[in-house]
Amino acid sequence: MSVRHGFSFSCTVMGCIQSIACNKSRIKRENIVVHDLSATIDHCPTVIEENSPIVLRYKTPYFKAAARIVMPPIPRNETWVVGWIQACTQMEFYNTYGDIGMSSWELPQLREGLVRAISDSDGISYPWYGNTTETVTIVGPTSKPSRFTVSMNDNFYPSVTWAVPVSESNTPLLTNIKRDQSFTTWLVALNTTSKEKILLHTIKWRMRVDIVVDPSQPLGSRARLVGRMYQEQPRVLSRMEPVPPNAMGKPNANDAQVLMWRPRRGPPLVVIPPK
Repeated sequence: MSVRHGFSFSCTVMGCIQSIACNKSRIKRENIVVHDLSATIDHCPTVIEENSPIVLRYKTPYFKAAARIVMPPIPRNETWVVGWIQACTQMEFYNTYGDIGMSSWELPQLREGLVRAISDSDGISYPWYGNTTETVTIVGPTSKPSRFTVSMNDNFYPSVTWAVPVSESNTPLLTNIKRDQSFTTWLVALNTTSKEKILLHTIKWRMRVDIVVDPSQPLGSRARLVGRMYQEQPRVLSRMEPVPPNAMGKPNANDAQVLMWRPRRGPPLVVIPPK
């Protein structure tokens, strides 16, 4: 009996040693340090540009996010990428042309409630928002902690036609632009070998634009900003929100969006289909 007890104890000890070795080789959330997390929207109003007889352009302030990361040593032959993933969770984007109708950029899957979010990747670096300042790649094994910064920024700078987009006429008839778009942005460490994701932070932000236009005025003095002059600041959530599957891969919002023409009378028309 004493021999069996001895054997049982040695197995337990070995199990402990193996367990410690396994835990040491795994990167855990508590071992990744995030310093100086910041998430802001510039405190300036949206700028309207009336330089073109074809389109009005507007430029919103920038959403900016940044963090300093200390990644622990990576004992195995693993590759980790740390960076920003962003998804659009809600979009209203209407351009009204008096009582004729309106054009609207829409994300059909989001509009119909088929998905909760659509990737806002650059369309190349899935699932990441971009691959310059937005991500850092660490190839293991590494013997020392890795220290680095990841940052990103985003804003809107679209063109809206003065004339009805489905018309042959160039007569300016645009009377209102309304945009309200919401995003979730995650700071994530991703093991590209095992596909394990460690969520570090979740940020929510929203951009709203409301412009009234008097198309009878001369170019340069038609449009003005109404409603809020400044954007609400982003919220860093105290609890992590999981990244939905559609935020990780194709299509991204730019490829999935559709430009519709919705006349006051008659059926809607697809002006620009999804890519």
